[in-house]
Amino acid sequence: MGKYDNIINLPHHVSKNHKAMNLLDRAAQFAPFSALDGYDDAIKEQSRITIMQKQISEEDQEIINYKLKYLINNKNDEEITIVYFVADTKKNGGLYKTYTGIVTKIDDVEKNIYFEDKTIIKISNIIEIKSLTLNKLFDHFDF
Repeated sequence: MGKYDNIINLPHHVSKNHKAMNLLDRAAQFAPFSALDGYDDAIKEQSRITIMQKQISEEDQEIINYKLKYLINNKNDEEITIVYFVADTKKNGGLYKTYTGIVTKIDDVEKNIYFEDKTIIKISNIIEIKSLTLNKLFDHFDF
């Protein structure tokens, strides 16, 4: 007679007090890295995609400068759309954002553009400026 022969054929015990755990929760308790604090956050951070800032051509920079001069000299309440680079604070690179708003000030000393809603964009991060007026004026220029 074997050591466990007296219990080997008994039915599986089912608790009357506790509901059975579903398979997903049961498997999760054995996840190999679940005990490591911050592991999931580190994986998410590593997989987050950033891109390197493009170096714009001298011609494109010249067009941006002309548009900025126009905006400085011809104050109006027309919305402009700016595509600009935002550096990532945690890793190399960043991403490009598009912002639309009304300019309140262009600071040539600080090299910033200020908008009505208090948004500030660094001029050196801009790769494109558009508006109805600017498009009409500058689309016909030969730079």
